[in-house]
Amino acid sequence: MDADKPIFGREPDSQFVELAVEVFGMLADATRVRLLLALRDGEMSVNHLADIVDKSPAATSQHLAKLRLARMVTTRRQGQTIFYALVNEHASQLVSDAIFQAEHALEREPRHHHPERGEA
Repeated sequence: MDADKPIFGREPDSQFVELAVEVFGMLADATRVRLLLALRDGEMSVNHLADIVDKSPAATSQHLAKLRLARMVTTRRQGQTIFYALVNEHASQLVSDAIFQAEHALEREPRHHHPERGEA
């Protein structure tokens, strides 16, 4: 097949490895992970997100600013309100996969293997 062909971005010396480490560092914070999980449901205001993650709007804004710098979220202003949304599906998938891995670490039969028993 194509086993001998290099896949772009998967070589150990690739510049993307270093950037991937930065992505993992960005996600090494429970509040930022919770924000990304919340944004899977669609665009939300800072105040709404602050309520969801049980943080002040100021603290939530700081976390969102970091996610924006990492190009994981984008903003839209409507009057005085700033709305945040995921830039693409990759951050959402990365967080989902991390949650699935955590389920494997804690449960003999992870919930995502049995969607009829809970959320997948």
